[in-house]
Amino acid sequence: MKEQLYKLLNSKKLIINDYLIKAALQVNLSLNEFLVLVYYDNSFDKVFEIELVADSLGLPLDEAMNAFNSLMVKGLVSLESIKDIESRYNEVVNLDGIYSIVLDTTFKETKDNKETDIFRSFEKELGRTMSPMELEKINYWLDHDIPEEIILGALREAIYNGVRGFRYIDSIIDAWTKKGFKTMDEVNKYLKNRKDIKNKDREITQKEQDIAEFDWLDG
Repeated sequence: MKEQLYKLLNSKKLIINDYLIKAALQVNLSLNEFLVLVYYDNSFDKVFEIELVADSLGLPLDEAMNAFNSLMVKGLVSLESIKDIESRYNEVVNLDGIYSIVLDTTFKETKDNKETDIFRSFEKELGRTMSPMELEKINYWLDHDIPEEIILGALREAIYNGVRGFRYIDSIIDAWTKKGFKTMDEVNKYLKNRKDIKNKDREITQKEQDIAEFDWLDG
């Protein structure tokens, strides 16, 4: 093991990204499988040359080949025939399998972070710890693809109106989503337009009242 790592450190300088480490841990890769993945993640052309891989990583040829075959069986890599500029076909390693796991892992972490942030925002705005049912309600909104800013906007709208109940917040979210709003900019434009219309109607009503009350004989 020490000789293998020593040769690796003194030969090709490989960049090991943390996203690949997280994905490797998720699918329980062996050290050899991980090293082969790292090699091809760093490779520009990704041409399948297992002898070069073994030499670069300091692995016996059979171990390098077994690691690659295991990665193929797990669906993490595949081989494709690609024609080069001289019309020759080369076998090229495709890493879409492992990259899809990387994307899923990254998306899950992002979603988890957003959920943590939105829970904190609710507790800060409400000034208290939420109940399990309230936490479940927030998860319900998120699972049904309600944008986070719409959820938080509904919360602030409810507080502005002096209501802190989740049923009222849910009714606001339901009304906004039925109108197709995806951002608070769309909500604010709608609310402003509605306010402008009400003000205009109020002005017209006041003018009509002034005309009705006008003393035409004295005027």
